[in-house]
Amino acid sequence: MKLAPHLHRLGNDVVACYLVDTDEGITLIDAGLPGHWQDLQAELRTLGKTADDIRGLVLTHGDSDHIGFAERLRSEHGVPVFVHAGDADRTRTGDKPKTALGPMRLGPTLGFFAYSLRKNGLRTRYVREVTEIADGDVLDLPGKPMIVGMPGHSPGSVAVHVPLADAIFVGDALTTRHVLTGREGPQPAPFTDDPATALSSLDRLAGLSASWVLPGHGAPWRTSPAQVSQAVRKS
Repeated sequence: MKLAPHLHRLGNDVVACYLVDTDEGITLIDAGLPGHWQDLQAELRTLGKTADDIRGLVLTHGDSDHIGFAERLRSEHGVPVFVHAGDADRTRTGDKPKTALGPMRLGPTLGFFAYSLRKNGLRTRYVREVTEIADGDVLDLPGKPMIVGMPGHSPGSVAVHVPLADAIFVGDALTTRHVLTGREGPQPAPFTDDPATALSSLDRLAGLSASWVLPGHGAPWRTSPAQVSQAVRKS
């Protein structure tokens, strides 16, 4: 689904990932669930392009609902997969600490897991080879994505700022739809390793310029990055 010039979303408010389309090729931000591969192919067809036009995939972190088709894209099309060093092992192996579920409601929780099953969420392939990145890196990919360290949800959680798309991709640094309660609006994401650190990390967005703040779960959010931290804290 096209959101704006250069900017497309794959998936929906339950699980989403993003495509940045430029004259130099495509950069993907996150890879959703394995079944989002079909969503990716459909979006590429609308652009008159193929997976061979993808120059790189940048992961906001290494959780299974963000790395879904990453290994397929890497192994079948040679697309490099970029992830912060703090989440490199999580991306390659799935090894992560257990976190408290927190608040939940039966309907939304079942809906989240049902959607994951429909999108082959139990068939996640971990990524055998990754390129490690760090806070402040500007990647040599279409759109020149800049990496903003956002530790808390995971040690290597990042936001990805793409000025060309007027967007900041925040992964699970925040959510606009809580997948376990169904509550909408900007708020902390569930399954977070260190909630206090995650909340503090939101202050790092304040100095960036963008009109879109795009989470991995929930509706796209049109706002100023300067307002993000305050809005989430009020939730």
